[in-house]
Amino acid sequence: MTQVRFGIIGIGNMGSAHATSITGGQVPELQLVAVADRRASRRQWAAETLPADVTVFEEGTDLIASGLVDAVLIAVPHYQHPELAEDAFAHGLHVLSEKPAGVYTKQVREENAAAAKSGLTFAMMFNQRTNSVYRKMHDIVQGGEYGAIMRVNWIITDWFRTQAYYDSGDWRGTWNGEGGGVLLNQCPHQLDLLQWICGMPSEIQAFAQNGHWHDIEVEDDVTAYLKYPNGATGVFVTSTGDYPGTNRFEVTMERGKIVCDGGRLTLFRLDENIREVCQHSEQAFARPVVHAELVETDGSNPQHVGILRNFGQHLLTGAPLIARGEEGINGLTVSNMIHLSSWLGRPVTAPIDEDLFLAELNKRRAASQAKKTGSDVAIDLTDTY
Repeated sequence: MTQVRFGIIGIGNMGSAHATSITGGQVPELQLVAVADRRASRRQWAAETLPADVTVFEEGTDLIASGLVDAVLIAVPHYQHPELAEDAFAHGLHVLSEKPAGVYTKQVREENAAAAKSGLTFAMMFNQRTNSVYRKMHDIVQGGEYGAIMRVNWIITDWFRTQAYYDSGDWRGTWNGEGGGVLLNQCPHQLDLLQWICGMPSEIQAFAQNGHWHDIEVEDDVTAYLKYPNGATGVFVTSTGDYPGTNRFEVTMERGKIVCDGGRLTLFRLDENIREVCQHSEQAFARPVVHAELVETDGSNPQHVGILRNFGQHLLTGAPLIARGEEGINGLTVSNMIHLSSWLGRPVTAPIDEDLFLAELNKRRAASQAKKTGSDVAIDLTDTY
């Protein structure tokens, strides 16, 4: 096999971008042979835009059962990700899922079990892992040269969205349609990177404000306080209401600090372990020598195309996956912990009570209402991240 026969379920903004990347020759490992979308306008777009030999389906389940493809990409509303993935595994197909893996971890855990049972490839579209800046942060923090993590801070508020964004679909900004707001729409990549680089927090106290800046049901402003198993602490702040926003991620370790700001990495190195200085120095105001330097990276940042190519290369040659599908539950766990802590008004510890989370989510889904201002017209909603 020189190419993987590929299908895309959901050809909205991201799905259509993937389709044009493949048909435009940017992903030679994949051959787009089928797409599916329930919206008539998107099927019309496919018929008018994609090559004539690409079969267009209305239902993703029909594409999965067609026998035309070896693998599928799932790019539909969040609740459908796990159920379509499980259907694909049952039909012997490999799966690449858009973020998030799902809305709640109990469902994603079942998805992971289905993937394991099938023996097929499961991958996640965590395209920010291809960014050389975050790859370098991962290597520095996880490499151990600078000691254990002490503090993590990430303020990611450059997600400004207007009310028109939320009104572009009747499902947007609703508990029943999306299952969450900025955490599930804009931040899955950041929550994935947070755990990939720093590890999983053991406790979270969070404040997630619903409809704080917009007329929506779900959260658009979040502040979360994190605790880690080794005693490290952290703060994660995000919003779709700030402008201009900030994207600054810093990790303090025992022998230094790495800061990502404005797309640049700065490393502050210490000659001594600050914990040893704290405990053993005879100087009340000791200040160890700090060496600040810009960190060079390889500059590579292939994003979505990089993940698509990696997925194809894995299927064709066995190349290691950049982001295994099973890892999608990690960032989602952090998201679920933030939500649950905010809902209950108290800290939440890991492992999360999955039944309690689902019960609380279902309360909100039961009261959820689709907006009457939604449209079937596709507008440019492609996220920067």
